Amino acid sequence: MSEEAFDAPVWHNGKPLRKGYTTGSCATAAAKVAALMVLRQHIIHQVSIVTPSGVTLRLNVESPHIEGQQALAAIRKDGGDDVDATHGMLIFARVTLNDSGDIHLWGGEGVGTVTRKGIGLPVGSAAINRTPRQTIEAAVREVIGPSRGAQVEIFAPEGEARAQKTYNSRLGILGGISIIGTTGIVTPMSEESWKRSLSLELEIKREAGLERVVLVPGNHGERFVREQMGLSGEIVVTMSNFVGFMIEEAVRLGYRQIVLIGHPGKLVKIAAGIFHTHSHIADARMETLVAHLALLGAPLALLRSVSDCDTTEAAMEHIDAAGFNHLYDHLAQRICQRVMQNLRFTKNPPQCDAIMFSFDNQLLGANRPLQDIVEDLRC
Repeated sequence: MSEEAFDAPVWHNGKPLRKGYTTGSCATAAAKVAALMVLRQHIIHQVSIVTPSGVTLRLNVESPHIEGQQALAAIRKDGGDDVDATHGMLIFARVTLNDSGDIHLWGGEGVGTVTRKGIGLPVGSAAINRTPRQTIEAAVREVIGPSRGAQVEIFAPEGEARAQKTYNSRLGILGGISIIGTTGIVTPMSEESWKRSLSLELEIKREAGLERVVLVPGNHGERFVREQMGLSGEIVVTMSNFVGFMIEEAVRLGYRQIVLIGHPGKLVKIAAGIFHTHSHIADARMETLVAHLALLGAPLALLRSVSDCDTTEAAMEHIDAAGFNHLYDHLAQRICQRVMQNLRFTKNPPQCDAIMFSFDNQLLGANRPLQDIVEDLRC
């Protein structure tokens, strides 16, 4: 990708969005310029790096400082128009030259520590992912040559506070942010990094021995699991809108049971074969409710009332008033059928269950008795 390609905006819903760069790119640039400053013994205010995707970035250097064989530099994270928890923070590198011939890289203040298996980094190590590790070490080696050695510390003073707004704690990364980025570039509205963080939680729980998992669209699902099913939130993983992706990941990792739990506003779409539930992908909630109410023999007046609704919650009021609450058991069974149809070529498909609850956290319906699902999850 050329520099022009990086500068060109990403168009989303008719609006131009600006690209950014990752914490990994910041750490690489900071380490490179710190190494350069040690060797040249003068302050540098701009540095260039080539990201893993081939993009050349020219980044401004902040807080440069030299003291003998040690130098310090920072790069400010810019997520473009895909603003995240690390946007605008400073990522620092401190490089100290020595004669060891080796480069030793570690994470300092504000960089998280790995406390669980499953994310591809040793327990106890700094949360600096493989690609950034490689790019940091390569950038420093290019500067210092083959015979010198260096100690490289990556740190972020705001990291611990910023990490509270990320998924890090759920992934077992404690005390700070992660230094991440497989391409070095942040693409606005990109779902890949989000999906990867959700999938990582599945991997970590599977590595810890979990064989049965509950997938929920958001936090309300975990609350239902704790309060209405009497189970630990440790079995719950957020799937957000990525239903199909997370089911495929759970199958890949060898989970024996997958339970989908959520409000009908999200789960009803799965009954229609929609496995990405964001409204910009597809929205057939009312059509799906009408179709399945018709299959259950609902009167035309109810079908018309539901069809005219703008929200699932409004439709649910009509369904309740007409005495058709058995619709939710029916929809839960249909959801499981749809999931198993998608997995029909899987060698050892998992048990699939579906549960729907109301906004006041009450059970609406399930594909089989709730207690049976709970007992299986306790196995």
